[in-house]
Amino acid sequence: MSEQTKYAEQTKYAESRQVGEQAREREWTRPSFAKQLFLGDLRLDLVHPAPTLPAEAVERGEEFVRAVRHYLESHVDPALIERTAQVPDEVVKGLAGLGAFGITIGAEYGGLGLPYLYYCRTLTLVGSYCPALATLLSAHQSIGVPQPLKQFGTEEQKREFLPRCAAGEISAFLLTEPDVGSDPARLSTTAVRDGDDYVLDGVKLWTTNGVVADLLVVMARTGKKISAFVVEGDSPGITVRRRNSFMGLRGIENGVTEFSQVRVPARNLIGKEGQGLRIALTTLNTGRLSLPATCAGNAKWAVKIAREWGNAREQWGRKVGRHEAVATKIAFIAASAYALEAVSELTARLADDQRNDIRIEAALAKLYATELSYKVLDELVQMRGGRGYETAESLAARGERGVPAEQMLRDSRINRIFEGSSEIMHLMITREAVDAHLAAAGELINPEASRQERAHALGRASRFYAKWLPTLVAGTGNLPGGYTALGPLAQHLRFVERTSRKLARSTFYGMSRWQGRLEHKQSFLGRVVDIGAELFAMTAVCLKAEEDADDLGRRPYELADTFCHQARRRIRTLFDELWDNSDEEDVRLARYVLDGRYDFLEEGILDPSIEGPWIGTPDGDENVRRKIL
Repeated sequence: MSEQTKYAEQTKYAESRQVGEQAREREWTRPSFAKQLFLGDLRLDLVHPAPTLPAEAVERGEEFVRAVRHYLESHVDPALIERTAQVPDEVVKGLAGLGAFGITIGAEYGGLGLPYLYYCRTLTLVGSYCPALATLLSAHQSIGVPQPLKQFGTEEQKREFLPRCAAGEISAFLLTEPDVGSDPARLSTTAVRDGDDYVLDGVKLWTTNGVVADLLVVMARTGKKISAFVVEGDSPGITVRRRNSFMGLRGIENGVTEFSQVRVPARNLIGKEGQGLRIALTTLNTGRLSLPATCAGNAKWAVKIAREWGNAREQWGRKVGRHEAVATKIAFIAASAYALEAVSELTARLADDQRNDIRIEAALAKLYATELSYKVLDELVQMRGGRGYETAESLAARGERGVPAEQMLRDSRINRIFEGSSEIMHLMITREAVDAHLAAAGELINPEASRQERAHALGRASRFYAKWLPTLVAGTGNLPGGYTALGPLAQHLRFVERTSRKLARSTFYGMSRWQGRLEHKQSFLGRVVDIGAELFAMTAVCLKAEEDADDLGRRPYELADTFCHQARRRIRTLFDELWDNSDEEDVRLARYVLDGRYDFLEEGILDPSIEGPWIGTPDGDENVRRKIL
């Protein structure tokens, strides 16, 4: 790589990082369980006992979930949605009649005003039955118009738009562009002030719900900063160029939306100019709760199929579920499903309680749930063998039960990309988790800092670490009687406490070794995050089991205990790989691949790809936007 190319890359990285840092919420005005966990401090008091809801809210929530279940059973055919790649209009209207498009919108704006816990339980139910339908509901409420307006909108905006959203007018969130993924510094859609309006121009890609949306949240550049707007979906100058097709979630209305001289009233600006990216990131703190909920639904469905198939299928004189090779898969599926439900519900309850800052918890829940649930569904497909690979329609056509295992696997694959890919989530969580270290080091890790600045920074860092490092030597996890209030699962919480301190020490060692270069050690930091996610999940499942045991006896303890033992093994492997890995060799080899050093590997093949530019936009004037009738 030439010095000129390297300098250009560093400049672009610095610009993108600056944009992200400006949008990041830097202050911690409320405590965070996960933040302290990464610092080696198990603040169990922040999550135990888990926050509870008023009896009236629980009653209304349970009644709504029952109504949605009845509606799904009576009026929704998931096989039809998969076959036609479209959610019928009458289904959308029926769900709107139940209030499903305004679950967390306050009653004063026409919504149900239910807690996040019941929003998530609804998505768990819907996601187990029809993931495309769950995506429609969650994209509308988690990242569409309702959430940013609830948090940042004026009273006038709330009264104008929230009742429409609650009544079933569909909303969409438009940030991504053809050449802009998770790098907002490259955003090219513009919003130029013209009198009482802004004029929008640009193209947005992967606009979930965008094909049928009545209202849009659009991120656009106002000068050098990014701002957020509510835009009417049928405004003159908006063209939905095409509806995209995907590997899974065939029923979602996802498109490419073009803006050409679209006039938007200035009163539709959300917050202030330049706050758009911060609004988007803050919205996602609670918006990300939808994905863990749907992932829990997928995994719980997998338990049902694994149990029934494990008992129905016989091989070599025994039920297939009794063979150890399959039994280990069933155990993994069941234990993981219980943990995923625990993670989803604990995070939702923390969001309802509002006493904790859940930015890291929500991100961990999203990352962990999407990765683990995909493995669960992959194991289910493997357990089903050829039938797992066969479509439900094909199975039913030849007289067998039409189990959509392969569809669920396809549908869940996008979850690892939605609302921040796993790689981006690792980086985002890392930035928050090591924030205390970076703040302490300050100019010490800035290569451009002066000698005097570095000397002052050294003093600050020394004071921070002199106070912090001794706290990592020993704690409650070293005491045989620690956390006895958690009964049979106390041993696992002791492990969580000890391991959180070990994780914090490892992060410090990494900081000492690489200093300012630590933020570029993405594989190392990714493993740090993955260990933290496992510890968060272990905590959540232990708390859930303790609570559930009051009604269910020992059964929840058995699931939680097995999950914790599985998680411990994964954690041990991750710790080993922190220092014993091939990261440097892998990076070097990747550069050689990109430089064409191994182009001989590509000999003897044919590429079936359709010719075209790697990044482009659709041609033509056809508008494929449609209105739900």
